[in-house]
Amino acid sequence: MFAKRFLNKEIFDDYDDYVQNAVPNVPDNFNFAYDVIDVIADESPDKVALLWTNDTGEKKSITFKMLSQWSNAVANFLVSRGLKKGDAVLLFMRRRWEYWVLMMAMHKLGVIPIPSTNQLKSKDIEYRLKAANAAAVIAFDDGGIIREIKSAIGDNTVIQLIDCADISAACESYSQTLARVPNENTDTMVVYFTSGTTDMPKMVAHNFIYPLGHINTAIFWQRLRDGDIHFTLSESGWAKCSWGKMYGQWLAGATVFVFDFSRIFTAHDLLTAIAENKITSFCAPPTAYKMMIHADMSKYDLSSLKKADVAGEALNPEVYERFLENTGVKLHEGFGQTETCVMLFTNEWIEPKPGAMGMPAAGWGVQLLDERGRPVTEDGTVGEICVSLKDGWPLGLFQGYHKNEKMTASVARDGYYHTGDVAYRDADGYYWFVGRNDDLIKSSGYRVSPFEVESVLMEHPSVREVAVTGVPDPSRGQAVKATVVLNKYFQPGDVLVRQLQDYAKSRAAHYKCPRVIEFVDSLPMTISGKIRRALIRTLDSAKETIVDPIKNTIGLGKEEDEK
Repeated sequence: MFAKRFLNKEIFDDYDDYVQNAVPNVPDNFNFAYDVIDVIADESPDKVALLWTNDTGEKKSITFKMLSQWSNAVANFLVSRGLKKGDAVLLFMRRRWEYWVLMMAMHKLGVIPIPSTNQLKSKDIEYRLKAANAAAVIAFDDGGIIREIKSAIGDNTVIQLIDCADISAACESYSQTLARVPNENTDTMVVYFTSGTTDMPKMVAHNFIYPLGHINTAIFWQRLRDGDIHFTLSESGWAKCSWGKMYGQWLAGATVFVFDFSRIFTAHDLLTAIAENKITSFCAPPTAYKMMIHADMSKYDLSSLKKADVAGEALNPEVYERFLENTGVKLHEGFGQTETCVMLFTNEWIEPKPGAMGMPAAGWGVQLLDERGRPVTEDGTVGEICVSLKDGWPLGLFQGYHKNEKMTASVARDGYYHTGDVAYRDADGYYWFVGRNDDLIKSSGYRVSPFEVESVLMEHPSVREVAVTGVPDPSRGQAVKATVVLNKYFQPGDVLVRQLQDYAKSRAAHYKCPRVIEFVDSLPMTISGKIRRALIRTLDSAKETIVDPIKNTIGLGKEEDEK
């Protein structure tokens, strides 16, 4: 395990020992590509860094020696195209193997990669090009993205477009030796755009010590060790790719498995990939696990799978239990943002509680703050998830929003980093996700967590997916609304509305029960797979009338309803 070189201890007795002693030592002028990849290549040249395949049957096994040499060659190619330290380059690489070579090459040069999803359209790309002042775009032509990029670039002759094919050719055709380009730890190493679910996408800048923050992610959350084959589902355009397919995994000594699919993946695709490639560790958002448990998992040999983790949205207990029944593997939940590494997670020293995020990562002074910015002291009380900055910024926390000091100051203030996410802590010290500040429903003086209501409804056999939001209500301020996608063979109608309401009433406080239920064919999602509750609220507010909340009440008496 390469990461032990940065830790004072390799084995920890318990969670308290981990929290106190697992903060890595940070060397000066650290560069992951030189100080990790090149060193592993010298010491273990034949160790496999990347196992890559796609849905047409192509396969590629890349050793650390190949990764080291090819990244040198690609760095020389980029220099030949005029790129230099500090230049920003947008990458549209899907899950192509060249992406990992490119990232290491750009880290070696100090060129700033901005990974981007191939699902973007020309307007999205144009915004990003201007915001980043990009010098170039590198893309894998999947039949549409090049057209969108050219439309976004227009007649701008400053921005050059480089084809992925040139990157793969450069691996063999350019010199595979490279003089080290110096960098400071505080230099910008990579920039990610946020999803932009509530505002225009922001540029999240991480510096050169960001990879060391992912020791928490890979070694202590995903529990990876030498010999593991780890499969994280994320596309290269999202920060979750950095969480699960690169830095921490290689520091842990694991091999990264990549499945590059050109179409919408299915549960069969995922389960087959895990079975055929003997995956030992898997990480995906809840939507992927929902797909898998709705398939016949008994048809697949999943005996190699020993570890599984979930992040991206809160996990419904029903999904946890069904996956455990099928695999014998307990899902370990983790929480973080594009701006962070994992900061709360279910660690190896505690038993997972279905739906709980777990406990704080080492080095992250997590604190719940109330609406006045005061620490929450009582267990069970809801507060915003914040991180203390009083002893400096945690390793892996972003260095700020690129070129936007005002926005950075809006979240890093009064000695804390404010996540904008809300949770509560139970008596055992576990943290439970409640929702985004904007997603909380305020009904009759109560604060209702959408996730809590969704978790109840997900246990009903008719519900395949559900999003809970607030709708205007003249007497309550807001009423709880459930937008429901039904499982096969269930029919929408007043009878099912009543059944779902009665079901919720029997399992949750009366004020949490949905007074409005709408059946839909699908939920609106971001391109990163998260439910767009804000869009549901916007669509509802634009309607002249919605389902009458009075019609869909649960049948409470007036006195009980107002308690």
